Amino acid sequence: MRLKLLSVLIAVTCILCAELLCAQELVMGIHPYNPSAKLIEKFTPLAAYLSKVLGQEVSIKISKNYEEHIARIGNNNLDIAYMGPASYVKLISNYGPRPLLAKLEVNGKPYFRGMIVTSAQSNIKSIGQLRGARFAFGDPQSTMSHFIPRFMLLKAGIEVSDLSKYSFLSNHDNVALGVLMGYFDAGAVKEETYTKYNSRGLTIIEVTPAISEHLFVASQTMNPIVLDTLQRAMIALYKSADGMSIIRSIKSSATGLVPVLDKDYDNLRQMLSVLEENGISP
Repeated sequence: MRLKLLSVLIAVTCILCAELLCAQELVMGIHPYNPSAKLIEKFTPLAAYLSKVLGQEVSIKISKNYEEHIARIGNNNLDIAYMGPASYVKLISNYGPRPLLAKLEVNGKPYFRGMIVTSAQSNIKSIGQLRGARFAFGDPQSTMSHFIPRFMLLKAGIEVSDLSKYSFLSNHDNVALGVLMGYFDAGAVKEETYTKYNSRGLTIIEVTPAISEHLFVASQTMNPIVLDTLQRAMIALYKSADGMSIIRSIKSSATGLVPVLDKDYDNLRQMLSVLEENGISP
C-alpha cells in the first residue's frame, strides 16, 4: 500500500514538473549594444536551445535603451535578461536581488578589461595628458565605454569639464573610428574593439581594472524548477561542439557560460560609488 502511494506521489510530482516546464512562453531580454537584427541573430541559437531544454518557447525581446532594459527586468517583465555589469549593479541597487543564471567567459576568463585609446600619430601617451583633449565615450550606460573610463579620468584629476570636448557615440566601434579619423584625441573602448582596430593605428593609453563579465539574470517570479534547469543547461553548454557554437554565436571569443555570484561585481560597485559621490549617477 505504501509503495503504491509512493508511486502515485511520484507520478503526480512528475506531472506537476512537466506542467511547470511547459507553461507560457518565456521572454529573454537583451540590452541594445548592437543593432536589433544583429542581436536577434546572436541570441536565437541560445533561445532555441533553452526552448528545447525547457519544452516551452523562449522568445527574444530587444530593449530600446539600457534604462528600459533595467526597468523591464526590475519589474519582472522579462523572464531572462542578458546584462552588462554596470546595468546589473544598477538593477540590484534600484530593484533588489535577482536570481543569477550564469556569466560569460571569454578566452578562458570570466572578466574583461577596456582601454583608453588614442591614434598612433598622437602625442598623448598617458591619461594625465588628456586635460584639454577631445574625448569620445560610447553609450552613457556602458560599463567600459563610459563608467570605468570616467572613474579613471576622475582618479587622474580630470573632470569632463577639463576636456575641450566630449561626446557619446553610442557604441565602441564609433569611438574607435572617431579617434582614428581624428575627430577625437582619445576614447574608451572594450578590449575586443581595440583588438579589431589596433592594426589601423589604435594605441593604448591605459588599461582599465578587470571587471566581471556580462551575465544572465532571471525574474524574481521564476519557478525554482525552471530556474535550476536554466542554470544547469547554460553552464553545460561548453561540453559539446553544438553548445560551443551557441556560446560563440553570442561572442566569437566566448569559451563558456560559468557560475556567477553577486559579489563578483563588488569592485565595480565601489567604482560606481566613487562616481556617485562626485555627482556622476550611473
